[in-house]
Amino acid sequence: MRSRRATRSTNTETGKRDLRTGRSLWTDGGTGLGVPTAPLTKPVDVDVAIVGAGISGAFMARELARSFSVAVFDRRGPVLGSTMASTAMLQWELDVPLQALADQIGKAKAQRVYRRSRQAVDDLRSIVEGASIRCGLKSKASLYLAGDDYGARALAREAEARAGAGLDSVFLHPADLRSRFGIERTGAILSGGSASADPARLAAGLLRRANSRGARVHSPVEITGVLQGGDRVTLVSDAGIEIRARHVVFCCGYEFPKGVPTHGAKIISTWALASKPLGDPPAWLSRHLVWEASDPYLYLRMAADGRLIAGGEDEASPTRHADPEALAPKSRAIVRKLQALIPGLEIEVDYTWAGAFGESTTSMPLIGPIPGMPHAYAVMGFGGNGITYSVIASQIVAAAIRGRPDPDADLYAFA
Repeated sequence: MRSRRATRSTNTETGKRDLRTGRSLWTDGGTGLGVPTAPLTKPVDVDVAIVGAGISGAFMARELARSFSVAVFDRRGPVLGSTMASTAMLQWELDVPLQALADQIGKAKAQRVYRRSRQAVDDLRSIVEGASIRCGLKSKASLYLAGDDYGARALAREAEARAGAGLDSVFLHPADLRSRFGIERTGAILSGGSASADPARLAAGLLRRANSRGARVHSPVEITGVLQGGDRVTLVSDAGIEIRARHVVFCCGYEFPKGVPTHGAKIISTWALASKPLGDPPAWLSRHLVWEASDPYLYLRMAADGRLIAGGEDEASPTRHADPEALAPKSRAIVRKLQALIPGLEIEVDYTWAGAFGESTTSMPLIGPIPGMPHAYAVMGFGGNGITYSVIASQIVAAAIRGRPDPDADLYAFA
């Protein structure tokens, strides 16, 4: 990938990392998933080529189409990769607590990361409302429960650290947690400013908005070669058709573009389910995202139609999610945890699915120019904040391409 002379490479080195087993909730529900697409039949010359038509590519296309000619390419169809495996808990809280992140990258940087993540949820809300995207976006609070990784004392310190960074978080003692939520834990952090949505309809809506500004989505197109030289990047499709662009942005979800450093990140497997609408759920459940400080952790939220959406039971294997035999036992394990957490819930599972998940040591993404690859950028949205990171990525990459670097670009840079 280093010269125009004769370097060719496959697009990814991990194979398919997306919804592989089960039936995702987001594939049903009527309209809202349509995106205008076209086959790639002739060479293309654009300002920006985006590889990947999932949630990251959709935010990127929507932002860049405001200023540049844009073409998006995906080897499946739009929105059919890891976006379909998302539970769309749109949180600003990272999987790694603020204090733990501060130990890794320093207090000042850790606070910047958390504040930028918090701002990204607000920005996401503004984008959706401004574009009138119908994706069930709803503001939520977040309830982070003490678990086997972080107990009550650790969460109390974490809440204090967040408050010191100007973030909306308070520690709840067991009595408060019991009286307000009927949950028996040694403590929890209650935070404002999160949200939930339908990730597939969000991505499709963003791509339609980009299309209305001139962006074109081509699929199925697999990029099998990247040739560089001069002030352009040339992508080569599996049919041998060339795409010339001033810039290329890889938004491949949890597929690692070959030649892009990952800094020790790894792919694991995760599972999720959606129940049939609950008969008489606790009133607070529709207003909160719930997750726990355990490994593996349980996470849950309620959809607008009363379904309970939950996930967890992660495994370190990068391929286990592709095993259909794992769906039933993983679903049963998640249901048992749900019923232990919220006694009295009568859960009838309607959808189960599995997918891949990218983990980094900091739970932070890698976003920005790819070292050694001129005019090329990548978005590696590791951690449990993939959609939030997609917003940040679109802002950072767009600023770089416009020649006005984002002030937080250093936090997510590859080098």
